[in-house]
Amino acid sequence: MTRARLYLYDTTLRDGAQTTGVDFSLDNKRHITALLDALGLDYIEGGYPGANPLDTQFFAKKPRLEHARFAAFGMIRRAGRSASNDPGLAALIEAEADAICFVAKAWDFHVRVALGTTLEENLEGIAQSLEAARAKGRETLLDCEHFFDGYKANPAYALDVAKTAYRSGARWVVLCDTNGGTLPHEIERIVAEVAQHVPGDNLGIHAHNDTENAVANSLAAVRAGARQIQGTLNGLGERCGNANLVSIIPTLLLKKDYAEAFEIGVSRGQLANLTKVSHTLDELLNRAPDRHRPYVGASAFATKAGIHASAVMKEPATYEHVEPESVGNRRRLLVSGYAGKSNIMAELERLGVSLEKDDPRLARLLEEVKEKEAQLYAYEGADASFELLARRSLGTLPDYFEVERFRVNAERRHNAKGELTTISEAVVKIRIDGDVSISVAEGNGPINALDLALRKDLGKYQPFIEDLELVDYRVRVFQGGTDAVTRVLIEFRDGSGETWSTVGVSANIIDASFQALTDAINYKLLKAGAAGAERKDLDRKK
Repeated sequence: MTRARLYLYDTTLRDGAQTTGVDFSLDNKRHITALLDALGLDYIEGGYPGANPLDTQFFAKKPRLEHARFAAFGMIRRAGRSASNDPGLAALIEAEADAICFVAKAWDFHVRVALGTTLEENLEGIAQSLEAARAKGRETLLDCEHFFDGYKANPAYALDVAKTAYRSGARWVVLCDTNGGTLPHEIERIVAEVAQHVPGDNLGIHAHNDTENAVANSLAAVRAGARQIQGTLNGLGERCGNANLVSIIPTLLLKKDYAEAFEIGVSRGQLANLTKVSHTLDELLNRAPDRHRPYVGASAFATKAGIHASAVMKEPATYEHVEPESVGNRRRLLVSGYAGKSNIMAELERLGVSLEKDDPRLARLLEEVKEKEAQLYAYEGADASFELLARRSLGTLPDYFEVERFRVNAERRHNAKGELTTISEAVVKIRIDGDVSISVAEGNGPINALDLALRKDLGKYQPFIEDLELVDYRVRVFQGGTDAVTRVLIEFRDGSGETWSTVGVSANIIDASFQALTDAINYKLLKAGAAGAERKDLDRKK
């Protein structure tokens, strides 16, 4: 049976740019456009030319795309003006784009109150704007803003907006749940009713996530006949975000009901890059990836309980709804106080260490993990620290360097300009192969100063850590009060783009940070294959 074609329209660069704390640079926009095109999206909305200098500059030259059509976004002509006498409309139509997505009110309440015009004038503006763009050879779309709220308030007028757009040549009439409050069963019913007037092959859905239903609403619209889905990477967007294409794409490709009925522009091969694309966007925005994001999060295929891990090792389908590799992710059997031997063995196997189930070292390592977690260490989120712990326990971790002592000072004083400022300084004494060096560094705070001092002079190991970058620092305080226990998780990245996390626990936040920082450096040296001395404590580990 022939499958119906579904089209994916990405609005990360426009609607996603409205996310609190997100600001795209011109280079960001170009980089993200290339990522989206390589992923196989059908439309990439670049922004609103003429609305701000950045978008205007971005549209000055259309990017070279292999697959996607490049779309510009903007309003229909203003009330009281003709299509030929509206500078905003003219700038939009002249933008370097393949398609133009107009936006117009579909809720009569908004037409009267927000626009201050008549219902008839709004329909005329829609028709004239679409016709003007089509006369210039542009593919046209209309985002029917507030469509679902408008339909519930005045279905006849909301339908008039959709039908006017279709009659005026819009390739896509996109029904927008702008306030994000419509539920899936309502979406499915309303889209099905609209499809009796506008063919489903011309209907799209644009859902916001204010009830955590944007993905479900998009899929409900497809079931009811819509054939275009608008969304953003990682669900970026104003308020609670937009429909997350990173969740929608694998659902369409991997879930039987959709995969057998529909085809999309993203191939299985491109799908395998989805995790990388999602994380790359986060890196560009300097945001920590959501570990619990469906399909692509670090915890999406993570198993913590020992009994679950044992089942996953025997048959992954027992706890995995799709293969992790299909979306570029991987299985993780977490090491924690809830872990059994299966978790430990699976993680060791991933590290290239093979042990028999009855090996006494395995039981000893499991007991050590449980003891550490009782002290509030958390290895499920600190993979690098676990590997060091495991290799140290098994006697396979070299000695690279020893920190004999460190000191960190924080001083508040007036500078030469008379301004009150706080200065942090760290002094670290390090021994390598019998040679001792002392490093001193100032930083923005005590932890930054300690980090800089630790990495300032590692002798023969210095070339291995030149590309080491601290990307995230998280602190959690337990048991309250000034004598509380502190857990520090630190994430590092190197020049290859690989990231890893380490953990430290102490009543002293600087000491906890020190543990995590030294683990990160040791892990980098281990990963780089640096030669170290045989461990002095090896006999105690046998």
